[in-house]
Amino acid sequence: MGRTTYQPGNATRRAIEAEAGVVVGNYHPLPVVLEKGEGAWVTDVDGREFLDALSGYSAVNFGHSNLQIIRAMTDQAMQLGLIARAFHSANLGPFCAALAELTGMDMVLPMNTGAEAVETTIKAARKWGYLVKGVERDRAEIIVMDDNFHGRTSTIVSFSSDPDARDDFGPYTPGFVSVPFGDAEAVRRAITKNTVAVLTEPIQGEAGVVIPPASFLPELRQICDDNNVLLIVDEIQSGFGRTGATFACELVGVQPDLYTLGKALGGGVYPVSAVAGKREVLEVFTAGTHGSTFGGNPLAAAIGLEVISMIRTGEYQQNAAERGRQLRDHLVELQKQFPDLLLGFRQIGLWVGVDFNPDLVTGRQVCEQMMSNRVLIKDAHGSVVRISPPLCATEGDIDFLCIALSKTLEQLRAG
Repeated sequence: MGRTTYQPGNATRRAIEAEAGVVVGNYHPLPVVLEKGEGAWVTDVDGREFLDALSGYSAVNFGHSNLQIIRAMTDQAMQLGLIARAFHSANLGPFCAALAELTGMDMVLPMNTGAEAVETTIKAARKWGYLVKGVERDRAEIIVMDDNFHGRTSTIVSFSSDPDARDDFGPYTPGFVSVPFGDAEAVRRAITKNTVAVLTEPIQGEAGVVIPPASFLPELRQICDDNNVLLIVDEIQSGFGRTGATFACELVGVQPDLYTLGKALGGGVYPVSAVAGKREVLEVFTAGTHGSTFGGNPLAAAIGLEVISMIRTGEYQQNAAERGRQLRDHLVELQKQFPDLLLGFRQIGLWVGVDFNPDLVTGRQVCEQMMSNRVLIKDAHGSVVRISPPLCATEGDIDFLCIALSKTLEQLRAG
């Protein structure tokens, strides 16, 4: 298997050739060179249109070239871009207040990338453990999950179970204990007097949209409460409507002690991340103990404010839920038609992980064939493929995606 009819155009070939030898090969992109985007659709340098069913790993939840976000960005850019946190800026307070209200938290610490937000929570949890909980200095432990993905910094890959992300980057940062995702009892057994936090994604995106039992987060909340341990939930991919709720935690009625947020918070146009959390935790940071030149800059705050105003309407969450049901119904039928190829799937909101038969096809082959049928998706590991269109995707967009998937399965079966 592995058939594809896609042939790169001349402009595409030239653009890809221009990267050779100068762009570090830390990615293996599909052979498509994108130039423009609007809504759920993108156009390559040869003028061909594709449905974007990846959404920048959920960074483009509100669609490409969203005019509401673009106006907020350009209006602010014409006034003031960066001043650094050496000074106050007019919209930092409103941005942090709006995000605190949206998350139900007390305080917000703005950063830039998701990995920086996760690093911030690691530092906060450790310092809280020493200053508040009374853990012995330099003995703090954080419980994490197998198959997690929280970024690629040297500290974060120290507790990754992905060999591509971790191997040959040692020595590794100590202080992390990994347990199976979704197993609350394993978390309970792993807690010691030195445990300061449990760090988890509510749904594991990079692992293939792995959804834990509905009881998992509520049980973690109770375990953390019973043991004076912080619960940190990474909603960088799952947040801002992707699951059909503003945050995945809401689906099971859980409030963490710290949220890590990013990706969609920047509206698909600018890197914006943040930690939202309880006052007694985030107040361990004092002047000089943590910072970022760009974090919370006027441009980032203006974009973040606009994103919050958009997500407050509820329309993106509703559309994610409705289009997610539509996509699920199509997948159920496709699984019946192609049981040899499509083994199963996991779906929550407009976020799906599809399992293909590893004996017949790789995830990369599926993505290449889908590209030939004008839909862009991304493989996870092995034969798993992720589907996550922008939350503005229409009923017609989802029908197009599923027709392309049906055609892809027919082509792969035919060889």
